[in-house]
Amino acid sequence: MFLAHPQNTLSEKFISLPKAELHLHLEGSIQPLTASALGAAHGIAICEEEVRQRYAYRDFSEFIETFKWVTSLLRGPRDYALILRDLGEQLLAQHIVYTELTLSVGVMLLRGQNVQANFAALFEASKPFLSRGLRFNFIFDAVRQFGAGAAMKVVDCAKQCNSQSIVAFGIGGDELSIPANEFRAVYDHAAAIGLHRSMHAGEIGGPQEIRDAIELLGVERIGHGIAAIHDPALMDLLAERRIPLEVCPQSNIRTGALARQLHLPSATIQQHPLPRLFQHGIPILLGSDDPAMFETDLLSEFQNARNMGISEQQLTRLAANSFEHAFLNSRDREMLQRPRQL
Repeated sequence: MFLAHPQNTLSEKFISLPKAELHLHLEGSIQPLTASALGAAHGIAICEEEVRQRYAYRDFSEFIETFKWVTSLLRGPRDYALILRDLGEQLLAQHIVYTELTLSVGVMLLRGQNVQANFAALFEASKPFLSRGLRFNFIFDAVRQFGAGAAMKVVDCAKQCNSQSIVAFGIGGDELSIPANEFRAVYDHAAAIGLHRSMHAGEIGGPQEIRDAIELLGVERIGHGIAAIHDPALMDLLAERRIPLEVCPQSNIRTGALARQLHLPSATIQQHPLPRLFQHGIPILLGSDDPAMFETDLLSEFQNARNMGISEQQLTRLAANSFEHAFLNSRDREMLQRPRQL
């Protein structure tokens, strides 16, 4: 596996704790070996080393270009099923029992793919993992810079797929491209068909992006949200309303998002605002975001938090947060147990 774990200081008891991961992009989990196999299946010669080189970025825009490249290797249902099976094995190895997997449906539509066929293959590929202790649910994700019309088509696809396993609608991409208020009708439609609402905000944008997502769009969870540190009143609002931030430390380093928020040429894990946000009472949900593309996984993110000074007892609180703030239906909530306290 293409992972660069921080030096492990987590106890075996914590490592074996059941975990949930809520900020995880399927397409960002494609390991170099898998990318090479996908290329070969489509007559494209790609060696693992080339993939590793492409998985190195200096800023957010370079990451987006690489994301576009790697998703171009996904041509149909068989490809999506392959990468889900690969990811499932990685999650089981970390004692992850539940995940809400974000699917870049906006990209599927842009490429003229059959979303229903892709989702059916993903759903079938996820079934065997249930008997092994891992439940997959899905978030249909639109791309912000594609506009509100394209985002509405993503919501319509979720409706057409008609599955209880599709639990939410979200928007990722370039948060600086289009104002949040242009997506009001899209989020209203998502809520009307029973989907939860999430949005990437405050990753490279400012705190107003987070506030707009909450107040204009009714978003229930914020992807990243590290810009909240610039607005104490917003931090109070997040804590009082118990609106979680899905925090992905390694991602924030690799894309340059943290350095941008800190107005520095570069940043380190020790400079991450996760401890400050956590101590303010904001629910923090740790995620790996695009694990293969950032050389990380969920356990590595817990280790990153530990390296920031978060105690193992507090890490257990973080692990519990992900179960408490998951978009679980009654069926899944009955099946899953909260992690044991250390």
